[in-house]
Amino acid sequence: MNFLAHLHLARLSDSSLLGNLLADFVRGDPSGDYSADVVAGIYMHRRVDVLTDALPEVQEAKAWFRAETRRVAPIALDVMWDHFVSRHWDKLSPELELPRFVAIAEREIGEHLPLTPPRFINLNNYLWSERWLERYSDMAFIGNVLNGMASRRPKLSALQHSWGDLDANYDELEQRFWQFYPRMMSMAQQKIL
Repeated sequence: MNFLAHLHLARLSDSSLLGNLLADFVRGDPSGDYSADVVAGIYMHRRVDVLTDALPEVQEAKAWFRAETRRVAPIALDVMWDHFVSRHWDKLSPELELPRFVAIAEREIGEHLPLTPPRFINLNNYLWSERWLERYSDMAFIGNVLNGMASRRPKLSALQHSWGDLDANYDELEQRFWQFYPRMMSMAQQKIL
């Protein structure tokens, strides 16, 4: 999962939005650095990542990537799952429009930014002002996200070419998303993620 899906599942679980977004920027045991609710959110994010990567639907989708992009398939798929969450937000969360949810998340997370790592602060500077979470619904923007990641991290240069794999398998990926994401939503609501 990427940013939007983690935030959505956190909301369904009444977990810390900050912790669930911050997790990729924190290594090791965060207990001494953050409040208990943020720490719980960090651990929820980590559990969601492990669970998602092991899902049969996700394993199947990884196999659809070409040999030259298969190494980065997990990252490309995380971004793609966010595309589907954004695109289908009205079905997934009909009680709260996506722009309103984004505003709530920005406000809640923004209150605590000074206490977070500089890289996370930098991410937040772009995430909210450029409306990434809402723009994920546009496949052209997904291409831009993958290209940006590839250009910032040379080890991930194959992401630049992974858009073709996502586009070629779009319908199948969307079907797999609908197979697993509602289950994850249910688990979040039951607070078992």
